[in-house]
Amino acid sequence: MDSKIVRLRTEIAELQDKLRVLENSGEAPQTSEQDLDRMFFDDATVAQHTAQRSPTIPYILNLPIGAHLSAPFVYGMVFPIAFLDICLFIYQAVCFRLWKVARVRRGDYVVIDRHHLAYLNGIEKLNCVYCGYANGMFAFAQEIAARTEQFWCPIKHASQIAQPHSHYSDFTEFGDAEAWQEHPSRKKPKA
Repeated sequence: MDSKIVRLRTEIAELQDKLRVLENSGEAPQTSEQDLDRMFFDDATVAQHTAQRSPTIPYILNLPIGAHLSAPFVYGMVFPIAFLDICLFIYQAVCFRLWKVARVRRGDYVVIDRHHLAYLNGIEKLNCVYCGYANGMFAFAQEIAARTEQFWCPIKHASQIAQPHSHYSDFTEFGDAEAWQEHPSRKKPKA
């Protein structure tokens, strides 16, 4: 692989690590559900946020018709997403354990916390819970798929892909048979 590309990827990874550390440096310790809103904001800010909340009924009545018509389709997706959640739990429990692949922590991907914001009404909070769960599950699934691909077939595609996962840069180049034969994934541990 081109050394310039390797160097840039290394720099990007280092910057992402630094960003993660900075973003997480202000984390407050976990406490009870009732105190979560107070953990993030002082009482005056919570009161100000509460005053800015849109009333739920007028909010619903003022939504465009498309929002009302699409709601069953949007919220209906919670069933296949929950099924995916169960399947991924079983998949990791069986396959990753047998392959000795590090399991993916669901809580690192599925983050549901925006419903604690006092300026959101009930529908907005529900939407935030849904989006946190759905987007988190898809990111969780992508990481599980990425680790599976890294274990079985870490070869880059011939075509460029839009959003390669975090392990993709370590894959061998398409058509590089020698690199494939030497790749660590080819030396699987004996079960």
